[in-house]
Amino acid sequence: MAVVNSVVKSTTLGISTLRSQVPIVTRLPNLSFARSKVLAKKPFACLSVTATMSTSTDVKEAIKTNKAPAALGPYSQAIKTNNLLFVSGVLGLVPETGKFVSEDVEEQTEMVLKNMGEILKAGGASYSSVVKTTIMLADLKDFKKVNDIYSKYFPSPSPARSTYQAAALPLDARIEIDCIAVL
Repeated sequence: MAVVNSVVKSTTLGISTLRSQVPIVTRLPNLSFARSKVLAKKPFACLSVTATMSTSTDVKEAIKTNKAPAALGPYSQAIKTNNLLFVSGVLGLVPETGKFVSEDVEEQTEMVLKNMGEILKAGGASYSSVVKTTIMLADLKDFKKVNDIYSKYFPSPSPARSTYQAAALPLDARIEIDCIAVL
């Protein structure tokens, strides 16, 4: 107790100021911060953090549409949770055949974005509600070609974006894009 008291006395911030500045409870989705009961009696205590994770199916909803290619593995085309839609990486596959539209990066980009649009629509979103995209290219030299097509789909303000060259993409695709949209 002597160490705690000396630390508190040496600070320029009084406990009454600290109490008025620290909220008793702050809530975020699935995360709760509550001031420790010890703080009410002892002037120098830590805040406790309690995180709860729910596996309930009402917290997240899988989005699936036949108007876009099916997932190639154990994942969903998209997941809707709270007010967000997370769209998995989309390839330039023709939904009816499961084959690439062509080997051309421009044609694959068009198909990727059309497929993404169908998934967004199935999840209750649109291109204008997309806030973040990630583009993976087999060859970063295709950056300008992809930009020219990409810019036609996303109205201003454009979403935040990251673009990477990947060593390999699924099924030897030339491009893959994922996104996050606000509902």
